[in-house]
Amino acid sequence: MALPPQLKSLQHHLRTAQEHEKRDPVVAYYCRLYAMQTGMKLDSKTPECRKFLIKLMDQLETMKKELSDNDSISQEVVGNAHIENYALKMFLYADNEDRSGRFHKNMIKSFYSASLLLDVLSVFGELSEENIQHRKYARWKATYIHNCLKNGETPQAGPMGMDEDGEADEYGAEGFSAQGFSHGGSVRGGPPSDTYEDQDRGLGPGPAPGIGFSPGPGPGASGAPNTNSNYNNIHIPPGAHAPANTPAELPPPSGGVHLSPEDFTKAQKYCKYAGSALQYEDVGTAIQNLQNALKLLTTGKE
Repeated sequence: MALPPQLKSLQHHLRTAQEHEKRDPVVAYYCRLYAMQTGMKLDSKTPECRKFLIKLMDQLETMKKELSDNDSISQEVVGNAHIENYALKMFLYADNEDRSGRFHKNMIKSFYSASLLLDVLSVFGELSEENIQHRKYARWKATYIHNCLKNGETPQAGPMGMDEDGEADEYGAEGFSAQGFSHGGSVRGGPPSDTYEDQDRGLGPGPAPGIGFSPGPGPGASGAPNTNSNYNNIHIPPGAHAPANTPAELPPPSGGVHLSPEDFTKAQKYCKYAGSALQYEDVGTAIQNLQNALKLLTTGKE
C-alpha cells in the first residue's frame, strides 16, 4: 500500500524496517512501531492515512506474535538497549570513516540510518541529551558530506563546528534515493566496502576514540556549514560502545551496602545492555556493562 503524502516524513523509517526484515526483525519491528505512533500524531483521520495506519498496526501485531519469545520485544529495557546499541554502532562506524577521511555512500548511509534509529528510541520515552546531540550531528554530517560529494568537493574530515540550524529535515527523501543506495548491512565487525550490500560484514566500528566533538582545524570545502557553534560534549551513553579493558578492582561484597530499588533497576539495565552487546559479539561493551553492574551491587555507587 502506498504511503500517503501526509505521512511522507516516515518513509525512511519504514524503508529501514523493510531493509531489516530478515536481518534484524527487532529493528524492523521498532521502526514500524515508531512510524505508527508518529503517523497517529501526524494524521489519523483522513481515510487514506487511517487505512494505512490500520494496516501497519496489523503488521505490528503479527510481528509481535512471531517474536513473542524475543526479550527485545517482550521487555522494553532490552529492546531499548538493542536499538541504542545498533544505532550507535552505525554512528561510530561512520564517525571512524569520517575521521579517517574515507568518504563514500556507505558512511553517509550509516550516519543517516543512525539518526533514524535514534528517532526510533523515542518509542521508549524521551531521548537523552547525548542521543539528541548524536542524532542532530549524524543527520547534519550525512547532509554535509552528501552535498560535498555531489558537488565534486572534498569534505572536511572529522568533527567540526556546525550551525545550530544545520540539521536536515527532509534530507534523504530525495537525496539518498537519488544516490541509489542498496539494501543490506549489519553491525558486525569487518572492513568497510564500497557497496552497502556488502555491509553484512562491514558496519562494525571496533573500538573507537572517545566521541567528544571539537572544532575542526578551519574551513574545509566550500560546502561546509558555518562554524558558529561546536559540539564539544557528546558522550556515548552506557551500553553504546566501549573498548575492552582489564577488570576493574572492586572491593569484596559487603553486607553493609544498602541498595535502593533504583540501584537494582540500574544493575538490571547494565546486565541487559551486556546481553544485547553480546548479540553483536561486542565483548568490550559487555564487559564494561557487567563491570558497571558489579560495581554498583558491591559498592552502592556507579
